[in-house]
Amino acid sequence: MMINFENNPLITKTIQFSLDIIEYCELLEEKRKFVIAKQLLRCGTSIGANAFEAQNPHSKNDFINKIKISAKELEETKYWLYLCKHSKNYPFDEKLEGQIVELGKIIYKILSTSLNKNKP
Repeated sequence: MMINFENNPLITKTIQFSLDIIEYCELLEEKRKFVIAKQLLRCGTSIGANAFEAQNPHSKNDFINKIKISAKELEETKYWLYLCKHSKNYPFDEKLEGQIVELGKIIYKILSTSLNKNKP
């Protein structure tokens, strides 16, 4: 049974980003850019997978750990998108750049708030 996350901006935005990344990676594969498409698909969709998993944590530390993993995957995604943007033979979708910046703001705010609440 799917859980309704309509009121959770992190989940709705990571799902939309994942769908957009899938579409972009399909375009990269059409252009025979298989290596970067595979890397970008893996890390770009992992942001949302870990954020989604964090919604049902075993503990506060488990939640923080999943959000930290989302943040690491976000940074790796930024790296691959940066390479695509600056490589002359790669197509690039500016929308993805805006989405990743917005996701970063949300994830790092959640992480900061969670870490501050977790201090003794």
